[in-house]
This record gives sequence, structure tokens and C-alpha cells, in this order.
Amino acid sequence: MTDLTPCDCGSGLRRVRCCALDLSELAPASAHAVLSPFMAQAEAHFAAGDVAAAEQAALQVLELAPGREDALLLHARLCRQLGRSKAAEALLRRAVALNPNHFWATNDLTLLLLAQGALAEAEGHARNTIRIAPQIPQAHNLMGLVLTEANRPQVGEYHYRQVLALTARDEPVTWANLAWNLKAQGRIDEARALYQRAIASPPPVQQTYLGYAKMEEADRKFERALEILDEAERLFPGTPSMRLARATVLARLGQHEAALALLNALEQGGGLLGPSELSEKGRLLERMGLHDEAFACFDEGKKRALAFGARPYMAAQAGDLVARLQGFFSARRLATLPVAQARLDMPQPVFILGFPRSGTTLIEQTLSVHPQIAAGDELPFINDITQIMPRLLASPLNYPEALAELWMGDQRDGLEELRDYYLRRAAKAGIFKDKAGFFTDKMPLNETHMGLISLLFPQAPLVHVIRHPLDVVLSVYSNYLTHGYCCAAELESAARHYMLIFNLIEHYKANLQMRYLPVRYEEMVVDQEAQVRKILDFIGVEFDPRCLAFERNTRYARTASYAQVTEKLYDGSRYRYRPYLKHLKPALDILRPAIEMLGYKVETA
Repeated sequence: MTDLTPCDCGSGLRRVRCCALDLSELAPASAHAVLSPFMAQAEAHFAAGDVAAAEQAALQVLELAPGREDALLLHARLCRQLGRSKAAEALLRRAVALNPNHFWATNDLTLLLLAQGALAEAEGHARNTIRIAPQIPQAHNLMGLVLTEANRPQVGEYHYRQVLALTARDEPVTWANLAWNLKAQGRIDEARALYQRAIASPPPVQQTYLGYAKMEEADRKFERALEILDEAERLFPGTPSMRLARATVLARLGQHEAALALLNALEQGGGLLGPSELSEKGRLLERMGLHDEAFACFDEGKKRALAFGARPYMAAQAGDLVARLQGFFSARRLATLPVAQARLDMPQPVFILGFPRSGTTLIEQTLSVHPQIAAGDELPFINDITQIMPRLLASPLNYPEALAELWMGDQRDGLEELRDYYLRRAAKAGIFKDKAGFFTDKMPLNETHMGLISLLFPQAPLVHVIRHPLDVVLSVYSNYLTHGYCCAAELESAARHYMLIFNLIEHYKANLQMRYLPVRYEEMVVDQEAQVRKILDFIGVEFDPRCLAFERNTRYARTASYAQVTEKLYDGSRYRYRPYLKHLKPALDILRPAIEMLGYKVETA
């Protein structure tokens, strides 16, 4: 009996012709030649903008030849255009599985994964586009996009410059992409010059104006940002992303009502606010004391993000990793493992640990004012080591089990090699500064790998920022973040991941030997100088009063907290959860053990 069940991915194909397809039973490509006229018809409809006819024709081809590459790619693009990202992903994955060397299928899959925040997987496919076609500029452009988004802008810069070298002509869009990359490196003046060059080159590009305005806003040049947005409004009237950027600038100028009015006008004009716009609207409503309305915006923003294709929490993968880390890093095993010796000829890392939105950016901005401490920002090097460890240690096992190779005679220097890999990457990133013996690494959730860090850098200061769990989870939920296996997708999943990492940290504290200093965000707000002195003394540098004026730090912080850390320390975010408590009950039930163990209370506003 013929199975007519439609596929759950939403492609419009039957399940047996889509996600339940057995790729091993597909006919060879030569058997598809008879369908070429139908495929040409589908492409003609697509070129003419007739989406419905193009989809119908593509479906007919795929029903007869479900492995035909050009049909899979065209239908995936149609699904993306129609907002069916799950179907588009399934189709592109099939195309790439059938032909890993199909450049455009790999390109489109990378872009889709990048939009979903799946940076690690996106990077893997982006690297493959360069292996497939190292002389095609788009391959390097794609790699630049992914690496810039993944907080590796120095390497991303190389690939953008490769685009310029390969094209050997004016590339205003690439200039703008490179400008955004340089802004992420804190090289604002260079970025500004590139943006000015890009907007001076016709035709005008909406995204270039938007990026330029956002850079000026991040650099606290608010009036200039508004001037750029004025020009963009003249060229691209009514663009929602421009209105959001203007609302952000107005909010930073304290004009909350005007900013909110802009976002309301977008909705009243029939526009559908996206996740970013809803998060910004929620934060504006919060500043105005309208907490119920603010939470409704945060909640709706998360629902729309999932509807638009954002990834849900990957609970199984997160749970599996934590269970394996707890199983491997036991006191008994650690007593038999070697540790790396300190490299005295290079600056040493200070690891600022903490769940996203716990206050790690505040601590880094404070410390990096000190002349002996350079700012590293969110360095991906520890996570990279977990990925390449099996290869570097010649192990058939994955991390963390691959560390068992350290007992082998030919791998007894393995930790030194891994340590040097980290330090070489830090040196190449250009974050070291003159007379600084330390640099910061505040990659969110690096605490997941405290066991590995304790082996690589046993003398490194580990500054763990602790904040009321309800404040942390609320702040995660009110922002679009992908850290922590996309745990921010839902309120309960953010709370569950918090508890997963909390319990892992407790395990590490009971089993590891490490230089560990817990710092409470709330105490930092109440008695800043005492906490700063304590942290600097723990690191081993003298107190510098300039650290108390961290808001004067001119470096650009590449996190969601970039605006807050340009303002004087205030207690507005301390116990932020109180007016939201009724909305946070599902999270409270999950977080209560951590709240009690950390000595916090649950209080109403």
C-alpha cells in the first residue's frame, strides 16, 4: 500500500520521499535526465517570482527523483522564502549528504545554520566550501561571516581580505562586512573609514547603513548614529530593522517613550515584530515599570524565534556531555593525571567564568582597565581544544575520555601541546598588550570545562561570577542567545541548563585542585572597591583606582551587555526578578535547589 503520509518537516513531500528516504536506494543521476524539462520549468517560475508554480513543479520532480540535486536546492530556497526553515534544512542536508562537494548546497546550509545560531556546525560546512572552491570569493565571504559571528574576528578578517584579493575590484558589501568585523575587534576608526567608503559607493545597501549606525551607537556616537538612520530612512522608508536601530539609540539617550512609540508604530502599521524587536520592546517596557507587558514581549519573542526556525534546547547533547565530564573528572583519576607547567615567557589567562548574563562582562571591563591585564573577551580556544583533542592526542576517543591518552608514554607531553595551542591562538589574536602579564578569557560557560582548564593552567586564576539564579535566567530569557546548547529558547530550558551547569560546578569544586574565587554580582554592586581589591589581590596584581571607573574603558565589549558596561555601576539589575516573580514560577521550581545552596532568598517586589 502506498504511503501518502506527508513529511513532518513541512516540505510538502511524502515522508517516504523526504526525511524517511533511504538514500542507498536512489537511482543514479543519469536516470533523471528525462525530468530536465520539468526542472527548467520550475526554475523559470522561480525566476519570474511565481513561488507557488515553482514549488509545485519542484515537488513533481522530487516525487519522481527525490535525490535530484538541483531540485533539492531549488525547493530548499523556496521553503526558506516561505518561512519553512525546518523543511529547508532537511532538504539541504539531503543534498549535502548526497554530494558533499556541492558548493551551493553547502553554502545555503551554512547560511541557514548561521541564522539559527548553530555556529559550530555552520563553521564545519563553511570550511568545506573553501576546501571545495578555494578560489571562489563567496567561500571566503561565508567563512568571514561565520568566524566573525563566532567571536573569532581576527581569522574572519583574513577571509574577508581574501574576498577582496580574489575579486580585485570595488566590493562595497565586502567593505561593510569587513567593517563590522573590525568593529568586533574594537578597531572602530578603521571600521568607520570602511563604512564611509562603502556608503559612498552606489548602489545604496540597506545592511551597510544599518551596520554603520549600529557601530556608531556602540561607540556612543549617538547623534551620528541618528544622522545615518535619517539618511537610511530616506533611502529605505519604513524598514523595520532601521526603526529598531533608531529605537535602540533613543533608549540609550533615555528617550524610552519615543523608542517605544517607534516599535508600536511598526506593529500598528501591520508589521510583525521579530524576536530582536520584541526583546528590545520588552526592555523598554521594563525601564518604564511595565513588567507584565515586558515579560509578554520576552515570551512572544521566544515563541516567534522558534517559529522562524531557531533551534530548541539540545537537552540530550548537553546532558550527555555533563554526565561524561562528571564521570571522567573524579578526584581519583585526577590524582593520576599530569598537569601542564606554566609558560613563564608569555602572558597568562585569567578565566572569568559564569553563566551568560551573570555579570562576567562587568568584571572583564573592570579588570581590563588595569595596565597589567589585557582584555581577551570571549575566547573560543578552550572549546576548540575539546574538538581537536582526539586528533592532537592521537586518540580514538572523544573529549573528555581522550585525556586518558596522557598515560601513554608517547603522549606524556600532550597537555603542554594543548596549552601551547591555546597560548599561540591568544598571541595570534593580538590581545596581548605591553607590560601586561595577564589577559582575560570570559567565554560564557567555560566553567563547563573547568576540569580541562585545571589541567592546562593549574595556576590560572578562575574568577567565578555568581548572581541570583532567577536574575540570570530572566536576563537570558530577555535576550537572544545561543550559548549553552540553545538553552535560552524557553524559560524552563534556560533554568534546566543553569541547574545542569550548577551541579557540574559543584562536582568540580569537590574533585579539582584549582585557584578558584567566587564573586557575587550583588556584592560587586554594593561594595565595588572591596570586591575589586579582592579580585586583583587574587590575581596577583596591585590595586589600581582606575578599575573603579570601568565605564571609562573605551574598548568595545562584544556582548549583549555592551551598553550597560558603558554606564556607571548601578543596582538596577540587582534582584531584577522581583516584579517578574509570578511569571518565573516554572523556572523557580527548577532553580530552587541552587537558590538555597547559594544562600539567596526569593522575595517579591
